[in-house]
Amino acid sequence: MAEDGCRIDVWLWRARFFKTRSLSARIVDEGRVRLTRAGAESRVDKPSRTVKAGDELVFAVGGRLTAIRVEALGERRGPPAEAQGLYSRLADPESSA
Repeated sequence: MAEDGCRIDVWLWRARFFKTRSLSARIVDEGRVRLTRAGAESRVDKPSRTVKAGDELVFAVGGRLTAIRVEALGERRGPPAEAQGLYSRLADPESSA
């Protein structure tokens, strides 16, 4: 049974962008994550919002903007090699200015 979506805070934690799920939830809660789905961009305001394969996310990690495309949802927080399979990096948003 395949899931259709995953909570964005859980996905960011599974993909190892943030060390804890509560930290990823706080980043989302503060409105620091932008989601692009089907060409429409919006600021994610709640950790319970879902993310789906094909969505694009832009957020800051360690003072640098990160732009990624969600490739898979994952089932657990696995090792780094497994986590890197959940997303693909997009062009650096800072260099397109």
